[in-house]
Amino acid sequence: MSRRLVVAGNWKMNKTAAEGKALVEELKTRVAAVAPEVEIVVCPPFTTLGAVVEAAAGSRIRVGAQNVHWAPNGAFTGEISAEMLKTSGVEYVIIGHSERRQYFGETNATVNQRLKAALAAGLKPIVCIGESLEEREGGRTEAVLAAQLEGGLADLTPEMMQQVVLAYEPVWAIGTGRTATPEMAEATHAFIRGTLERLFGAAVAAGVVVQYGGSMKPGNARELVAQADIDGGLIGGAALKADSFAELIEQAALGHCGK
Repeated sequence: MSRRLVVAGNWKMNKTAAEGKALVEELKTRVAAVAPEVEIVVCPPFTTLGAVVEAAAGSRIRVGAQNVHWAPNGAFTGEISAEMLKTSGVEYVIIGHSERRQYFGETNATVNQRLKAALAAGLKPIVCIGESLEEREGGRTEAVLAAQLEGGLADLTPEMMQQVVLAYEPVWAIGTGRTATPEMAEATHAFIRGTLERLFGAAVAAGVVVQYGGSMKPGNARELVAQADIDGGLIGGAALKADSFAELIEQAALGHCGK
């Protein structure tokens, strides 16, 4: 099955509204000629979403948020509901990023709650999973990923799962400059797809987009995406400049076309 390629830039806590608008304006020109089967997403902080949605209007750039709450409204200071995002023009939302798990107490159970709320509102979730260096070196990668998939995707129907993008982010490779080799990344992605087959069936597993989120850069994007089970990337630092993000997207598209 031919899956679409999704390259999403996670800006994290970077870019004011004016800076985000300028980045998107430059990026629009750079990616206009990229193959149409590539979905390009930018995920700014909440305060920058409005300016970026406006700047991206009419272009091929989709906009995502970095988090969403499970409740539709209520006394949850600092949180944003799925409906608030949807009515703001947001299409995608990142859920369960490793930094949310590490610093803000996200668990597989809260990931599952946020995911269900996002799906109910018609958002496209990018659900993050990944293991720490200690877990990898302890031989626990597969056990950790299986638990995250089983808990985070609990109670989803096969039809719901078809709307979900997964992002495998080896925590030990985020912001460290360390990157799994393409072969290492592919082996883990193949395990993830095999787990999806066990949970949702072969047809659903074959169609789910699974991104790689471990320090993908312009220099390694093509080789990573050329792997059979890698369908794009969730990009951090390289997404903060139009030149590097556009070059990464171009290289990923070449890798995708070569499959």
